[in-house]
Amino acid sequence: MTSQPGSNNVFESFRRAEMLLADRRPLDALQALLPVLDSQPNHASVQLLAGRAYLNSAQLNRAEEAFVKVLELDPADHYARFALGKALQRQNRLAEALAQLKMAAAMDPRPEYQEALGEVLARIAVDRAEPA
Repeated sequence: MTSQPGSNNVFESFRRAEMLLADRRPLDALQALLPVLDSQPNHASVQLLAGRAYLNSAQLNRAEEAFVKVLELDPADHYARFALGKALQRQNRLAEALAQLKMAAAMDPRPEYQEALGEVLARIAVDRAEPA
């Protein structure tokens, strides 16, 4: 997100939302982010921050929507794929989560991506092993 004349308040709101999210205050972060979402809805960084706040406040459908929007704007965003996978996992949509987490891990083999992928694979294996 760029800061231009006249957008200082928007930029400050974005930074405030980032700080609130870092302080584990996702609902306050979302409140601070509202004017940014209104004025910059097609900025991947804004949608990514919103998605993180939604995910951290267990608003899983909204998190999913935000991460999908990020991926529409930037299909190469491996973190958005990871976060989308986590949102899907928390909704027990394991096959969809697996697809996103596999892509994220292939794009960037970070340990947290690999760990999330392993969790979903293990959960799928357990679900298959349980008697019907």
